Amino acid sequence: MTTQVDLNSPRLVILGGGPGGYEAAMVGAHLGAQVTIIEEAGMGGSAVLTDVVPSKTLIASADAVRRVIGSSKLGVRMSNQLDTEGALVDLGYVNERLMTLAHSQSNDIRSGLERAGVRVLLGRGRLLSSTRVEVTSAEGVTEVPADYVLLAVGAHPRELPTAMPDGERIFNWKQLYKMKELPEHLIVVGSGVTGAEFASAYNLLGSSVTLVSSRDRVLPGEDKDAAELLETVFKNNGVDVVSRSRAEAVENTGDGVKVTLGDGRTIEGSHCLVAVGAIPNTEDMGLEAAGVRVADSGHIATDGVSRTTAPNIYAAGDCTGVFALASVAAMQGRIAVAHLMGDGVSPLKLHEVSSNIFTSPEIATVGVTEAQVLDGKYQADILKLDLTTNPRAKMMNIEAGFVKILSRKGSGTVIGGVVVAPRASELIYPIALAVHKHLHVDDLSDTFTVYPSLSGSVSEAARRLHVRL
Repeated sequence: MTTQVDLNSPRLVILGGGPGGYEAAMVGAHLGAQVTIIEEAGMGGSAVLTDVVPSKTLIASADAVRRVIGSSKLGVRMSNQLDTEGALVDLGYVNERLMTLAHSQSNDIRSGLERAGVRVLLGRGRLLSSTRVEVTSAEGVTEVPADYVLLAVGAHPRELPTAMPDGERIFNWKQLYKMKELPEHLIVVGSGVTGAEFASAYNLLGSSVTLVSSRDRVLPGEDKDAAELLETVFKNNGVDVVSRSRAEAVENTGDGVKVTLGDGRTIEGSHCLVAVGAIPNTEDMGLEAAGVRVADSGHIATDGVSRTTAPNIYAAGDCTGVFALASVAAMQGRIAVAHLMGDGVSPLKLHEVSSNIFTSPEIATVGVTEAQVLDGKYQADILKLDLTTNPRAKMMNIEAGFVKILSRKGSGTVIGGVVVAPRASELIYPIALAVHKHLHVDDLSDTFTVYPSLSGSVSEAARRLHVRL
């Protein structure tokens, strides 16, 4: 049933239909605003159509291969498969399935918005002023008045002039799903989250993978123990990690690719993924004329309640440069609408953000990091517990992983944590809850866990951090 809107209620116009935009639209409709959302590609934005949903669906297929590969160690044989240590992957079907799921999710989001009374416009929006939005669509150009504006315009892949994607041999992360067959040898340029995830996935799917990193290790911004463990797993699985090497150029040779490194060396493969960061979609948006300050990087400056330098304009998501996470974008959007509608609101708390890297194994983190402790920013006790001691991990043939908990020195309050394991994205939740609610390590350890379970290691790590009173 469509929600009835008071025509005297605030007019909220949202530019961008990704998580920051559509979550904000739902909150705005619920609180009684007249909400219009403008999106060029389709509801869900790039997160649903070309980024998060497709990539994690691809990774789910890769994880299925992981379980098949390890099944023989559990005494399971495939009766119709000659090579019990292998798995045959139909990449064309995988990519067709993930794009079908992405578009289905996009349609579901649009239906939910329309049922809530949100006006959905397909087109490109830009600011004419702080209270006027121009929409360019297939039907022409229209103007939408606004009392408030939320900018949730996202970001797009950064490209190198000497490694321009062509969608045939050289790809950015939006183009990979066009492939019908597994690349024989995929070269991944960039060892951040995106590069590591795709390197992990295609390695499991059956491609030879070379990962080119300009830094001394993969995932240079993540927990050191987690990154080193993942790099060890990569090497054990046959991924060739080329560290401290910057890619200067990528060339399509017709039947393959050639990557030229800064020291003159070359690497040849069949395909190349260039994953070297993202650029916010803030160019030619009319931001300056509307009084919205933009950093040199193109990101929109916001405060703790997602407000920009223009009093009635807010921003959320990747265009703000806070954290490139769908969950953070959604939270920023919800906070923005609650604030502009006068509802109760708490500022964004970045130290409570839990995030996950969908490699195999997954890496989940929340709160204070060990690097911050070593830098002297926090005083903490740190306990790392390998999953090799966990009985359920042994049963599941999990050979690499750990739980790490950080507690405030003296008080025992949980302030951070890291989990490296299959489904670490699920296992981080109790630690994230402890960080959010300022729980003591004893609160974690005194809570019953199932035996045997991977979550038992969370409890055990907390127990070892107990301070005798």
